Amino acid sequence: MTRTPPTDRTGFKVFQNLQTRWADNDIYGHMNNVVHYQLFDTAINHWLIGAGLLDPLHGEIIGLVVETGCRYHGEAMFPDRITAGIAVERLGGSSVTYAVALFRNDEDTAFADGRFVHVYVTRATRRPARLPDDWRAKLEGLLA
Repeated sequence: MTRTPPTDRTGFKVFQNLQTRWADNDIYGHMNNVVHYQLFDTAINHWLIGAGLLDPLHGEIIGLVVETGCRYHGEAMFPDRITAGIAVERLGGSSVTYAVALFRNDEDTAFADGRFVHVYVTRATRRPARLPDDWRAKLEGLLA
């Protein structure tokens, strides 16, 4: 079976800068695999907040993670700077599938890439909510 090659920066329009932390390193001296998922979540939510779409404390609509996946291609560790590339793979009625790639320092090839699926729900009921038109317009700008 042929392994899919790592993603490069050209597939993304939006990037979020992130910083590794001392606690991200594990006993093997590199970033622990669970940290990749935290970086995906942080990058996506940081973009949503910055785009004026998500108010995590008071917004009527919030995103619940229903699926994640990650392919590891290389290592990162503290004190590396991480840049996360974000794109939308699929835009549904109440769900969004994001593609996220993590780049180490100034490298053009991802050390990890993955997918992250949010289902957007009303805060009060936790039932799926149709994405508002302003959300849809901004998310369409990230379609891969």
